[in-house]
This record gives sequence, C-alpha cells and structure tokens, in this order.
Amino acid sequence: MEGMRNILKSSVGKALRELREEDRIAAAWAVACGRLLAERSAVVGFDRGLVRIEVTEDAWLQQFISMRSQLQAEISRIAEVKVDGIHFELKRLDLVEKRKFGHE
Repeated sequence: MEGMRNILKSSVGKALRELREEDRIAAAWAVACGRLLAERSAVVGFDRGLVRIEVTEDAWLQQFISMRSQLQAEISRIAEVKVDGIHFELKRLDLVEKRKFGHE
C-alpha cells in the first residue's frame, strides 16, 4: 500500500508542474495529509515559503500541529515548491455555519 501511495505522490508532483506555486501547494495538500485530514482543513494561503492552513476544529488543529514537520516535507516534495513552514489556524465560523452546527 505504501508503494502505491509513493507512486501517486510522484505522479501528482509531475502533473502539478504547470500550475502556480500556491495552486501546486493546495493540490499537494490532500495527497500529503490524506483524505481524512484533508476533509478537515484547507490551504488558505502561501507567501514567501509559508503555507497557511485553516483547520475546522481544535482537536484536529492539535493533530496537524503534531504532524507539522512531516507535512511540510511532504508538501514540498510533492509540489516541488520550497516550503519553509506551515501555519495552522482555527477556522472561524460565520453566522450561517454557527447556526448549522449549533454554535450560537
């Protein structure tokens, strides 16, 4: 299974070369962290080597922080972009989302 994942990561990297760096980072994110974590986060920016990731919940934020160095290396390798760091931030819910999730 790990061999297949490595092949996929390599193929994604090759396909991303034509995109802007920020788009390459965003596309590489789901592959780097996997479906479960990708569903709970989003790339919201990339500037001067720093990737900004928005995370849906505090518990997941802690998980991402614990994986920061591994994710940084994977994103950089897959997207073929120099990544100097990752900043994780908790997503702020707008009023509609607060009502939907009962956070009013």
